[in-house]
Amino acid sequence: MEILDKLGIKANNSKLFEIAITHKSYKVSHDLDYDYERLEFLGDAILSMLVSEHLYKKYNNVGEGKLTKLRSNFVCETALANYSHELGLTNKIKLDLNDTKISINEIFSISADVFESFLGAIYLDQGIEKAREFLSKIVFPAIDDNIVFFNDYKSQMKEYGDANEIPVEYNLIKESGVPHDKTFIMQLMVDNKELGRGKGKSKKEAEQLAAEKAIKKLGI
Repeated sequence: MEILDKLGIKANNSKLFEIAITHKSYKVSHDLDYDYERLEFLGDAILSMLVSEHLYKKYNNVGEGKLTKLRSNFVCETALANYSHELGLTNKIKLDLNDTKISINEIFSISADVFESFLGAIYLDQGIEKAREFLSKIVFPAIDDNIVFFNDYKSQMKEYGDANEIPVEYNLIKESGVPHDKTFIMQLMVDNKELGRGKGKSKKEAEQLAAEKAIKKLGI
C-alpha cells in the first residue's frame, strides 16, 4: 500500500492494513470473514489516549473540562474524515458501491471510521511509538495550528441557560427515513420559546444546528 510507503512504514503483517480498509458491505459481497470494525474499536481508544497525552503536555495549566472540549474537536467525525482524506485513505476504502444501503452521508462517516481502523492496524503491527509518530504527522499539527473542526454550540447554549437561570430544551419534531439513513428535525426551546430548528442525520447533529441558529439569534 503506497500510503504505508509514504509514511515510512514497512508492514510486518500487511493483512492488518487490508482489514483496516474493508467495509462490511464489501465483506458480505465478497464472502470475507473480516471487516474494519474491530480495528476501528481499537483505533478509537488509541487515538483518544495519544491525543489526550499530547494535549496534556501542550497545555500545562488547562483543566480537565477544557482539555476534554479540546480533544473532542480533534477526534470528531469531521476531523477524522479530514485526516482520512488528507492521507488518501478515503480512496482506498473497499466497499460495495452497489449496496443501496450506503448513502453519501454514510461514506463520510466510513472515511472517519477507517482513519481509526488504520491507526489500530499501525498499533498492532508497529507498536505504540509508531502510532504516536503517525499521529504526529497527521493529527498533532492540526492541534498545534488550532484548527477548528467542530463548534460545540450545544455546550454554549447550556452555559447561556445556566448563567441566566432559564431552561434550554430540545424536542424531536420529525424523524424520517429508513433505519440506516434517517433524518431528524430538532427544535430548541429557550425559556419556553422556540429559537431554532436543525435538520441532521442524527439527533446530535440536528441539535447542534438548532443551537447554532439560536446563538446567532441571541447574538452570543
